[in-house]
Amino acid sequence: MQDVINNLPKRAKDKHKENKNFFNKLKKKPPKQLDYLMVELHEEEFQRTDCLECANCCKTTGPLFTQKDIERISKYFKMKQQEFINTYLRLDEDNDYVLQSVPCTFLGVDNYCSIYDVRPKACREFPHTDRKKFQQISNLTLKNVAICPAAYNIVEEMKKRIKI
Repeated sequence: MQDVINNLPKRAKDKHKENKNFFNKLKKKPPKQLDYLMVELHEEEFQRTDCLECANCCKTTGPLFTQKDIERISKYFKMKQQEFINTYLRLDEDNDYVLQSVPCTFLGVDNYCSIYDVRPKACREFPHTDRKKFQQISNLTLKNVAICPAAYNIVEEMKKRIKI
């Protein structure tokens, strides 16, 4: 798996122009059944992919923390919200709360998340490949294919199945 992760940024870069063109066409004329197809592709890929073997998202990027995330996770830790923010988060250039550093503070050496049951919404939904109106998040997907082997595979399969 480590070889796949190490080669992923180059593979994604090599496909970037092709993917960008594909997504531009997809935005202009999304197929009627796109949401259903994306759920199908997502489910098929995650039957083959074990995130615990990879955890590259947790090792290389940090999620946005919504106010609800902060409330839920600080309650889980029995901390005041401001204490949780001061301990783990910072405001980024867009004024969003993000982790102070990566890899994720909550990621264990075994790739298990210590706050899995209360993890942020962004983590629960990553890599966002089964999201409704998928064509609207193409810029995010272009980034995620360089981070997540499953997202890369889903986009490659999507290009085979959707002829634009």
